[in-house]
Amino acid sequence: MFQLEKIVRNNILNLKPYSSARDEYTGKNAIFLDANENPFGELNRYPDPHQTALKEKLSSIKSVGAENIFIGNGSDEVIDIAYRTFCEPGKDKALTFSPTYGMYDVSAAINNIELIKIPLTKDFQIDSKLLNKYIDDENLKLIFICSPNNPSGNILNNIEEVLKRFKGIVFVDEAYIDFSEADSYLSKLTSYSNLIISQTFSKARGLAAARVGTAFASKEIISLYNKVKPPYNVSKLNQEAALQSLEDQQQFEHNKNNILLQRSFLQKELGKITLVKKIYPTDANFMLVEVEDADKIYAALVNQKVITRNRNAVVKNCIRITVGSEEENLQLIKSLKEIQ
Repeated sequence: MFQLEKIVRNNILNLKPYSSARDEYTGKNAIFLDANENPFGELNRYPDPHQTALKEKLSSIKSVGAENIFIGNGSDEVIDIAYRTFCEPGKDKALTFSPTYGMYDVSAAINNIELIKIPLTKDFQIDSKLLNKYIDDENLKLIFICSPNNPSGNILNNIEEVLKRFKGIVFVDEAYIDFSEADSYLSKLTSYSNLIISQTFSKARGLAAARVGTAFASKEIISLYNKVKPPYNVSKLNQEAALQSLEDQQQFEHNKNNILLQRSFLQKELGKITLVKKIYPTDANFMLVEVEDADKIYAALVNQKVITRNRNAVVKNCIRITVGSEEENLQLIKSLKEIQ
């Protein structure tokens, strides 16, 4: 049975979070002499530390309570806070399934947390038999599951099995869920108190430069996140950019559908190129492609100023290709044809 208080680090449970005067006064029409700000300028005031307007809009779109939402400075902050909240450095462990997003590893190393990496099956799915060896370890506090997975692009099955069996936190990273026909795990939020779902404005919303990530979880977990985060972790400019994106759903759907059309185009055209050996199924805005010689082809594309991601080190002879605009995709296909 999951018991949150047994998972959280004692120092976090006892932590008194930083409190600014903006936490004590939430009105707008006042003379602010509390935060040593410059009284002149357009961006002279600190942003809303609670991202209230953005959370309210997200709440209405996602059908999740505002108290169940955390807004972070990119998804990497959401990942990092999970480590700092639930894992004691040098003692506790986290687990993920490989190959996957590299920041789980980097953040674990920064926080001095042992990260167990279980290989996915040849179809990039969770191997339950391998998971069985670790899931009951009393020092295992966090399991990261990226779905759709990066770099393979596919939805992972059996996530609910992990949620049911694991006594710690299951962190489901849904950075690419908008490109998939599969349902988000947001629908499971009220069923599992050990579930954290991470999403982002960087991908389908096209706001990678703004660095806005989200976590959805029980209000108890979100309150812990709010304890640990810096007081003004998301700038006013970035909050406004994210809010503007949520207001323009029509443009969001248009861009997403365009990406999905271009994804189909790329899959079709890549299949005609002889140096391409396999195109893995994808639920994301990218695809993993097996080629004859990944290092050679990657370098040849770079010489033509077409930059892909060489994944040969994690999946033999594979490159990861992001779905670009029509013009970018046509140039990619042209360059590959010239290489072959």
